[in-house]
Amino acid sequence: MKTVIVVGNGMVGYKFCEKFVSKVDQDSFKLIVFGEEPRVAYDRVHLSEYFENGDAERLSMAPREWYQENNIELYTNERVTDIHRNSKTITTLSEKTFNYDYLVLATGSSPFVPQINGVDKDGVFVYRTIEDLEDTLAYAEKIKKTVERPKAAILGGGLLGLEAAKAVMDMGMEPHVVEFAPKLMPRQLDTRSSKVLQVKLESMGINIHLSKATNQILGNGHVIGMEFGEDDVLNVDMLVISAGIRPRDELGKSCGLKMGTRGGIVVDNKMRTSDPSIFAIGEIALYNQMIYGLVAPGYEMAGVAVDQILGMEETVMAAEIDMSTKLKLIGVDVASFGTPFMPAEKGHSIIFENKTESLYKRINVSHDGKRLLGGILVGDAKDYNMLLQMYLNEMPLPKNPENLILGSRGGEDVSFGSAMDLPDTAVVCSCEAVTKGQICCSVKDDGNESVKAISKATKATTGCGGCKPMVDDLVKETLKSLGKVVKESICEHFEYSRQELYDIVKLRKIEDYDSLLDEVGKGHGCEVCKPAVASIFASIYNETANRQATIQDTNDRYLANIQRNGTYSVVPRVAAGEITPKQLLAIGRIAQKYDLYTKITGGQRIDMFGAQLHELPFIWEELIAEGFETGQAYGKSLRTVKSCVGSTWCRYGMDESVTFAIDIENRYKGIRSPHKIKGGVSGCIRECAEARNKDFGFIAVEGGWNVYICGNGGANPQHAQLLAEKVDKITATKYVDRFLMYYIQTAPPLTRTAAWLDKLEGGIDYVKDVVINDSLGIADQLDSEMQYLVDTYKCEWKEAVENPEIRARYTHFVNAEDTDDNIEFVSLREQKMPKAWV
Repeated sequence: MKTVIVVGNGMVGYKFCEKFVSKVDQDSFKLIVFGEEPRVAYDRVHLSEYFENGDAERLSMAPREWYQENNIELYTNERVTDIHRNSKTITTLSEKTFNYDYLVLATGSSPFVPQINGVDKDGVFVYRTIEDLEDTLAYAEKIKKTVERPKAAILGGGLLGLEAAKAVMDMGMEPHVVEFAPKLMPRQLDTRSSKVLQVKLESMGINIHLSKATNQILGNGHVIGMEFGEDDVLNVDMLVISAGIRPRDELGKSCGLKMGTRGGIVVDNKMRTSDPSIFAIGEIALYNQMIYGLVAPGYEMAGVAVDQILGMEETVMAAEIDMSTKLKLIGVDVASFGTPFMPAEKGHSIIFENKTESLYKRINVSHDGKRLLGGILVGDAKDYNMLLQMYLNEMPLPKNPENLILGSRGGEDVSFGSAMDLPDTAVVCSCEAVTKGQICCSVKDDGNESVKAISKATKATTGCGGCKPMVDDLVKETLKSLGKVVKESICEHFEYSRQELYDIVKLRKIEDYDSLLDEVGKGHGCEVCKPAVASIFASIYNETANRQATIQDTNDRYLANIQRNGTYSVVPRVAAGEITPKQLLAIGRIAQKYDLYTKITGGQRIDMFGAQLHELPFIWEELIAEGFETGQAYGKSLRTVKSCVGSTWCRYGMDESVTFAIDIENRYKGIRSPHKIKGGVSGCIRECAEARNKDFGFIAVEGGWNVYICGNGGANPQHAQLLAEKVDKITATKYVDRFLMYYIQTAPPLTRTAAWLDKLEGGIDYVKDVVINDSLGIADQLDSEMQYLVDTYKCEWKEAVENPEIRARYTHFVNAEDTDDNIEFVSLREQKMPKAWV
């Protein structure tokens, strides 16, 4: 029996064990594992989830019993101090000696702590282990007892630094990210995408400080600040260092293995070190002169080492390691793949940026336009998996490559096919090297008909989790190909789709979230299902966001959009953009009184920025007194109905578009839906109101109105499609009533009308059948349900200012009436803007 010793019981060390015991006869090898930490291997990738539940066991890769069941000798809280290559033995801190035939070094890395004066003060922590988090939490709780609004700095603006910022925010402290480079995530993002991410994070309350070199950490015994220059100081109560990693390669150095100039143990493509009996895997291994800090390469290294030890010498590491990654940082999608930074001599870059939505998409294509070479996605990474597969499998690009990030336009085919179009050899889960063919066969042949079952059978999605959407698509499409009905649940707390929950709420007459959870759900709910259910209650009962405030998104809860410095914007409804001089003067007076920044929006109304939370009810009161009401710019509901001046003024006008637009906006105002909806009314085919890029639009033509539905701008612009031609206003309105109600009842949460139509079997022809031909026999029901919503409309602002209990929510602090004195503004063209965080 040969002995294999694994030094290190992190994620990669555990993965080696898992792969090893799945392939080896237990009578042939003895496996011994040493881990420095007191607990078994756990998932460091999702370390920040510890703050959500405080349960370290949920992060465990496997329980201690798993090691026993697989005859693995596990020593935790035991450090290996020496390797004796001549005798093939190792020695531990407790002076125990063990023999090996093969030694696998998986000691990983340790946090890089810069040599800064004062780094040893109390209140300075690293972000690496569960114990680090527990120590940080304990210190934060102590600080919060003596400091009213404590601040914490995170040294490092990379992946781990931003994760640490989220952790600090969860502790109830004000986070400040300090980065030496001039941009966030310098290894993954270009300058423009980094700026988009920065603005988004700042809007969420995370302060960003770039191009900062820390000279010293201030404080007498404990940290009180960071000094960057003579007059450049950041006062903080705690510091978390997340400035990179250093390979834990001291064992390799002490036993004379070949080392890299800057650290790491040199390995070949078989993961062998300069000693053929010793392997190195994970963040300790220097392969191709690089240390790879991602899970997927570490797991692949573990598999190669296993096969080499078992004599399968044909298994080697790829010559090039794919460093593509997709993460959700503090709720923001961030992804990069292939070659994210593309020199002009190697290819072309196509870039889409939408600052108002904090979106950035970049793809790099070859000069001949035939190959995808890489890209960056910030704010919306839903297409990451397909883009990655196109890159990895060198799939042909569409005629217009920009469609890959803009979506289909002008009647062109959709940019992406189904995940089923991928070759069976396509690696869907890079962490576990699971292919599309393995997933589909697992569904067909083994009866694994859910992502959970697939994960258990193949390990797909158990690493970083970035492949989960594609695995979900493959499972669903495979089931459909087998003629089986696919059930889409809203989240883990409800085993129902939004449409099914809509029917349950309506038929059982359930009127609050807790009752619905008790009757048909489980657990405590989450940020996915709560707003979705809130939308359902609003769609059925037309209840305002005030009634069940705790299940609303932040903007809905406070009936205003939060901005990047913690202030709010106020947008009164200006139906069709028509406003009287008296009302214009009123808005000007109110904006001047509360010192608000004003801007005319693309939806033909006036937005007022910079209101503090406690000011909102007072501003609303004055607007209501002047005849205004909420414009619901914060809600997943009707935003605006844009209008041209129509035949009232325009010599080309075919009909009176303004009156029609006002009627339509007043009809649909306040109606909640799966996503925001916008409308447009153009008085002629010159289309000045841009009705064909709206969720619904009307265009006056000779003989009546043409009705269009399911268009949108935004990240994926799409033209609306023709629903009906040359109909009168009453008929046009009736068709849109039915369309909207059908969309509200059947669309998944946060799905725009364009995306809903794209996935609807039968497409626009099917919608025509339902809406115009009444193919489902529900037209009368849709009509009456819409009329109920129209008849029961309430202004949420008015409700909030007149109800003392609701009005009491509008304070900055639950235990004091103080205002937020941290908000600062600077001048901008005779108005003001939030002062940049530097």
